[in-house]
Amino acid sequence: MRIDEFQRRIEAIYYEKDSRRGLSGTFMWFCEEVGELSRALRRKDARELEGEFADCLAWLSTLASLAGVDLAAAAAAKYARGCPRCRETPCACAEPPGA
Repeated sequence: MRIDEFQRRIEAIYYEKDSRRGLSGTFMWFCEEVGELSRALRRKDARELEGEFADCLAWLSTLASLAGVDLAAAAAAKYARGCPRCRETPCACAEPPGA
């Protein structure tokens, strides 16, 4: 499934409910999902990781829809030519100290 198809699918499933919650409330749910992804990364459980990555993508898609952003178009506009800073693929930017 392509990103634009996924965003439309998530809209069909959740847009009405998420729009009633609003952007701020939905963002809080997204943050909670990122926390669950963090725990799954520590546990290194493949099945749990797949589910949490999918949940994070779904919530990110919902946020983009509520904000009027086409996620696929935004990603293509920013990353189609490689790194947004150096324009290289792979990125050739120097890492900041401590990164």
